[in-house]
Amino acid sequence: MRKTTAPLALGLMAAASLVQAQDLKGEVSIWSWNIAASSLESVAKDFMAANPGVKVTTEDLGNQQVFDRMLAACAAGGADLPDIVTVENHESEIFWSQFPDCFVDLKTLGYDDTMAGQFPAFKRTELEPGGAAYAMPWDSGPVAMFYRRDFYEAAGVDPATIKTWDDFIAAGKKVREANPDVVMIQGDLNGDTEIFRMMANEQGCGYFSEDAQSITVNKPGCVVALETLKRLTDAGVLAAGNWDEKIQSNNAGTVATQMYGGWYEGTVRSTAPEDQAGKWGVYPMPSVTADGSHAANLGGSSLAIASSSDSKEAAFAFLKHALVTNEGQVKMLKEYGLVPSLLTAIEDPYVAEAQPFWGGQAVWQTILEPLPRVAPSRGTPFFGDADGIMRTVQTGYLSGSYDSAQAALDDAAHQIELVTGLPVAQ
Repeated sequence: MRKTTAPLALGLMAAASLVQAQDLKGEVSIWSWNIAASSLESVAKDFMAANPGVKVTTEDLGNQQVFDRMLAACAAGGADLPDIVTVENHESEIFWSQFPDCFVDLKTLGYDDTMAGQFPAFKRTELEPGGAAYAMPWDSGPVAMFYRRDFYEAAGVDPATIKTWDDFIAAGKKVREANPDVVMIQGDLNGDTEIFRMMANEQGCGYFSEDAQSITVNKPGCVVALETLKRLTDAGVLAAGNWDEKIQSNNAGTVATQMYGGWYEGTVRSTAPEDQAGKWGVYPMPSVTADGSHAANLGGSSLAIASSSDSKEAAFAFLKHALVTNEGQVKMLKEYGLVPSLLTAIEDPYVAEAQPFWGGQAVWQTILEPLPRVAPSRGTPFFGDADGIMRTVQTGYLSGSYDSAQAALDDAAHQIELVTGLPVAQ
C-alpha cells in the first residue's frame, strides 16, 4: 500500500477546509447518469450542509443523453449546459478538440499541480491537453478478475497461482473439466474490443501515442495482446458474450470468471441471486509474464465545469469536496461502488474492510492496488473511429482472415491512418 506523504495529506486537509471556509452562494446543476448521478446526490447533501448558501441539483439523463446534449449545447455556444457535466474519459477529447471554449480551464479556479498530482497520470492525460485542465478525474476502472470460488475450488485451482495468461489457460481447462457446462471467461468478441483493450493497456499499448500525434495500435504490446486473445479462444477458455449475456451467465452459474474494471463489483453484487453470496471473489488480472504490471483500466468518468456557468466558484468547491477528499470519494465507493481515482483513497480504512458478499475478502484492496501503475492511454477525438475499425479487424483475425496478429494490426493502423490523417508511428 502507498504511504501518504505529509504534503499530500496537508493538501487534502487544506482542500477540505477550503470547501467549508468559503462563504459560497449560488445554485449548481449537474448532468450525469445512473448510479453516478445517485452518488453525486449523496455527496451533495454533505456539501450543502457545510455550505448552506449553495444548492446542488443532479439530473439523471442517461449516458447517451448526456453525451448528445453536451455535443448539441457546445455546438450552440454552451448556453443550455448545466454548471457541471459528466464526461467519460475516452470520449472527452471529442469535446476538448471541437469546443475548448465550452469548458472552464480548472487551473483558472485553483486546480494546481499539487491538487492534480493526487490523481494517477492515466486519469489526467486525456483531460489536460495543451497544458489546460478541462475536467477533474472522478471514478476509474482498474481491471480485476471476478471469479466463482466454488468453480475454482472444484477444479483445485488457487487463483493466487494465476500470474500469467498461460497460467489462466491451464486453470481454465481444469475449471471446465471439473464444472460441466461452465466456461472459464466471456468476452464480447464481435460487438466490442474490451478484452483486447484491457490486455493492450496492461502491456502499455493503445490505439494512439501518449501525445496523440501518431497511431500505435500495431506496436508490440498490442500485437501480444491480440495474440493472447486468440490463444484464449483457440484453447476454448474464452467464450463470446455481450453485456447482457454475461449477466445471464453470472446468474445462471455458467461462467467462472469475468474480467472488467473495478466498477463491475457493483454489477455482480447487485444482480446476483441471493444464494451466490460468498461464492464470488476477486484476484489481479494476469499478464504475459509473471513480472508484468498486472494493471490496466477500463472505463471511468470525470467532471467538467461549463464556461457558461454562473456559479463557477461554487461548482469548483463542490468538485474539490466530491473528488479531492477521501470523505467524498469513499462515500461514493461505499454507497454505490464508484471506484475512486484519488490515490489516497487506497489507504482509507473502508478499503481494508472485509466484504460479506465476497466471502469476507477485502476486495477493494485487490481492485485499487494497481491504480498507481496503470499506463496512460489516449482516446483522442478519433477513439470511436479507431475502435470501430478494430472491432472489424479483431473479428477477422479471430476467424482466421489474417496470417498473424501483426498483419491484422498493420491493417488496422493503415485504416485508422486513412480515417484520421494521423501517421502510423515508426
